[in-house]
Amino acid sequence: MNILVTGGCGYIGSHTCVELLNENYNVIIVDNLSNSKKEVINKIETITNKKVKFYENDICDLIELDKIFSKEKIDVVIHFAGFKAVLESVEKPLKYYRNNIDSTLTLLEVMNKHNCKKIVFSSSATVYGNPIKLPIKESFPLHTTNPYGTTKLMIETILNDLYMSDKDWSIAILRYFNPIGAHKSGLIGEEPNGIPNNLMPYIVKVANKELEELKVFGDDYDTKDGTGLRDYIHVVDLAKGHIKAVLKVIKDKGIDAYNLGTGKGYTVLEIIKSFESVNNTKVPYKVVERRKGDIAACYADISKARKKLNWEAKLELDDMCRDSFNYIKNKKDNRR
Repeated sequence: MNILVTGGCGYIGSHTCVELLNENYNVIIVDNLSNSKKEVINKIETITNKKVKFYENDICDLIELDKIFSKEKIDVVIHFAGFKAVLESVEKPLKYYRNNIDSTLTLLEVMNKHNCKKIVFSSSATVYGNPIKLPIKESFPLHTTNPYGTTKLMIETILNDLYMSDKDWSIAILRYFNPIGAHKSGLIGEEPNGIPNNLMPYIVKVANKELEELKVFGDDYDTKDGTGLRDYIHVVDLAKGHIKAVLKVIKDKGIDAYNLGTGKGYTVLEIIKSFESVNNTKVPYKVVERRKGDIAACYADISKARKKLNWEAKLELDDMCRDSFNYIKNKKDNRR
């Protein structure tokens, strides 16, 4: 079975390609490399000892995408491609609306033309905005607080409208919480440029002496230690959730959304302590003022994914912390 993965060279996409290959799917990656590197292809192939087909194309380009669908017999699409930095989306909303919406519309039009009507969409827990209560269920009201989240919600709306117009479609919407970690091989992982917006990449850069100290935004929240609590999930567990979603869209027509998280939260200080313990290193930090818009806690109800996809996260916080640092140390060793 042939699976087309848009954005397959990215952080979550590359890990998902590894799991797809491990399950003996044929993988075809389309990625314009705007936020990823071509060398990831070799790393995916090294980990799995299997080949992938790669097209360096922008999926906003209808003509080129149509050529790929004409050449390859695509059975299912996993759609990762899109800009994903929340702060950048606030500064450059038009860039996000143009790219994320345009690419999805083009992809769906080409899929429809070639009668490929099975898609797994990479959405986000940002579609819940500030949740009404915890844990967060898929049935909760949807609203957003930034343009990035709004593009995800708009695409979910497009997919729902598409299914209502044509019940032959099979659509799984996966709402991620906070993916961290890396493949245990140390060959693929997350390494954002500059000062990271997310906690784990920031911790890793501090531990690797690239940044002086970690800023902890507030220690007076209503949590067990006063620091913000979030649902962090190992990227390999998240990738395996996509395999289950592929099986679902192959088997059943319809549209549904699923939370992918651990169903529990970890505070900032818990993550720092775990990271220091499993990696035998120190992470200097300083508590600073809360960030505007941050909430005390956010974690998922994962019972729907457990029941309908037969999936749940297996890896623990120590695994996430160990694998995150192992990837950076491995890159550092290879540069010597």
